[in-house]
Amino acid sequence: MLPAMCLSSGEMMKEWEILIDENSSAVCELDVHPYIEGLTSDVISRTAFGSSSYIEGRKIHQLQKEQAQLTIEIVQSVYIPGWRFLPTRRNMRLKEINSQLKCLFTDIIKKREYTMNVGEDDNGDNFLSLLMRSNQKAIQENGDNKNLGLNTSEIIEECKTFYFAGQEGISTLLTWTMIMLSNHSNWQVRAREEVLQVFGTQKPDYDGLSRLKIVTMILYEVLRLFPPSSLFTRVIYEDTKLGKMTLPSGVHILLPILLVHHDTEIWGEDAKEFKPERFSQGISIATNNRVSFFPFSWGPRICIGNNFAMLEAKLAIAMMLQRFSFELSPSYTHAPSFVCSLLPQYGAHLLLRKI
Repeated sequence: MLPAMCLSSGEMMKEWEILIDENSSAVCELDVHPYIEGLTSDVISRTAFGSSSYIEGRKIHQLQKEQAQLTIEIVQSVYIPGWRFLPTRRNMRLKEINSQLKCLFTDIIKKREYTMNVGEDDNGDNFLSLLMRSNQKAIQENGDNKNLGLNTSEIIEECKTFYFAGQEGISTLLTWTMIMLSNHSNWQVRAREEVLQVFGTQKPDYDGLSRLKIVTMILYEVLRLFPPSSLFTRVIYEDTKLGKMTLPSGVHILLPILLVHHDTEIWGEDAKEFKPERFSQGISIATNNRVSFFPFSWGPRICIGNNFAMLEAKLAIAMMLQRFSFELSPSYTHAPSFVCSLLPQYGAHLLLRKI
């Protein structure tokens, strides 16, 4: 999957280089967040469905982006019971989007089933093929009992989840990382020195990415300060004793990631400050072996894409540092805002220069 990530990152950076070259001052001001959204959408389209379904993947991104925006509008409006069942323009559009997404996913899955059955599937290095092969193997190992595997509707729901989560979460992480490195030039310099020492001007590879200690520390600290999701919920499945508290089965609990990540009793008085050095010896030392850092959730239901997210983030940041220096634009306003994800409310306006 790394080649697909390199290809998408390289295409975005060529756009940035053109914009800088067109500016007589050799510096370009732009809101990087839409570009990063396009990058992560491009990567997930290639890695989720393979090159043969890349065009459909881009269509899915546009539809899910519109769906998320409409959902945000609903969340921010006055709640009226039963309103979602009325044939309003917004409700009708959401229904239409759901129908279009179902058709797109079904078409991709049916085509992939056919190519797998006739032995022509050359797109094995993508999520959909891996999921379908695993599903097919589970069915075959249980006497072709399809009741024990995922049906088409269930595969579609899995596709929706990893496509949206794989795009939204990583774009949020990359955007805040660029903002923090713009505001803390000393860490940008240290990260660039590490990247150039490991890769020079060559494309990043798996081995080198695993040796980027400073970049990893920076990403962890960004995830601590600006976790893509600020909270998650769980349901207690059996009576559980937690210290002096007893939580009965069926109780819904909410885990406020952002509050825990900013808790001064856990992280110290500098909890709200950007200090990647707190992760210099790894997560367990930084948290004193407590479950107080969980940007990708925790336990059996930890995000299955967390390693993918970190890999893509390391690669993208490494390639950026090889080619550009960046700083905050005077027009940047720091205003983190949470609706679906924690994002800069007024954009991520930076000044970019080629190096």
